[in-house]
Amino acid sequence: MTSRRNFIRILPAAACGGLVVSSAWAQTMVDEKDPVAASLSYHADASKVDKAKQPKLVAGSSCGNCQLYQGKAGAAAGACPLFSGKQVSAKGWCSAYVKKAA
Repeated sequence: MTSRRNFIRILPAAACGGLVVSSAWAQTMVDEKDPVAASLSYHADASKVDKAKQPKLVAGSSCGNCQLYQGKAGAAAGACPLFSGKQVSAKGWCSAYVKKAA
């Protein structure tokens, strides 16, 4: 039988374990073949996007300077709300790109 004292003793360890699991989950990179990524024409490298197929692509646009990008400045990757907790490459691009306000 678990007493309240034992519960309070294991609670911090359980919380830390949950943070580790959620951090590892958030570190998953988006695969270009993922259905959502494919529907948004996501590419991990904006320089490899076919400009003929993507007229919205503007030189210099990338996930790193998109309004939706949640990574830190200078980071190689960061979260994007469009991809459910997965990370996108800062050098990537998708058709939902919106230039970050200065």
